[in-house]
Amino acid sequence: MAHQRPLKAVALMGATGTGKSALALNLAAEQDNCIISCDSMQLYRGLDIGTSKASALEQQQVRHALINCADIEDVWNAQRWANAALALIEAENKQGKTPLIVGGTGLYLKALTQGFADVPAETEGVRQHFEAIQQVLGTAHLHLQLQAVDAPLAARLEPQDTQRIIRGLSVFESTGVPLSVWQAKQSQVKKDAEHQLACPVFVLELPRDVLRQRIAVRFQQMMDVGWLAECQWLLALQLPDTHPVMRAVGYRQLLNHLNGVCTLEQAVEDGITATRRYAKRQRTWFNNQTPNAIRGNSEMLFDGLRQQITR
Repeated sequence: MAHQRPLKAVALMGATGTGKSALALNLAAEQDNCIISCDSMQLYRGLDIGTSKASALEQQQVRHALINCADIEDVWNAQRWANAALALIEAENKQGKTPLIVGGTGLYLKALTQGFADVPAETEGVRQHFEAIQQVLGTAHLHLQLQAVDAPLAARLEPQDTQRIIRGLSVFESTGVPLSVWQAKQSQVKKDAEHQLACPVFVLELPRDVLRQRIAVRFQQMMDVGWLAECQWLLALQLPDTHPVMRAVGYRQLLNHLNGVCTLEQAVEDGITATRRYAKRQRTWFNNQTPNAIRGNSEMLFDGLRQQITR
């Protein structure tokens, strides 16, 4: 796409439980702006409670995009999300609006602001082939296969990183070119993406002890409104263990309980612990990957965000 000037959006990112959605709702309602969800799980219909998806009332009050846009069987990736987000940003800009990109999936934001090398689509059935092998021989076996066809990628991945190992094998099987080679083309892609989109980044932060407590309280609140029933519905779909939804934080621990691995009390405790660890990884990612972001609590960020979306 050719433009006289870059497209414009504003990103409000941060770890889970920091209060991004509440801040974004206040801003978007005040300015009649659209919120584009940057959450890899909110894409899927049916995953409402465990993803803290905007309620039906909130969706009536403020326009939301890239939530409830895919069936669970339709697996999305970062570049597919970025392509959809870019089209939405262009449409909003034509209406004189600057959308708010809100979420905690840093890789999706990176795909939007820096781009990914344009890897061809995987050949139909290839991913399912490697998933079947994983079920019988395990992920470590696939990691050895990856070492043979894409040693640089295999060296970067943990031997149990099922999702990314299968992705690497599927790309090589489909294209004949290692995924690490496609990724090496990133430099020029990044320059093109930065020319295409202006997107200042704000990162919402809370003191660590406050966030730890909020995560525990919120987890229990989600249990109180039916998260376990949502997990029962998910289990009934009989998705492969390699599906990203089955490995999502919180869902994975509650599914362990439903599969008889542990008690509900233990699953909740494990889920809270896993969520806290996930929040720590998110914070580290944003510290490393968005060094120029403006950081602070809600009060500190509100006016700066407002100025950006009203320009």
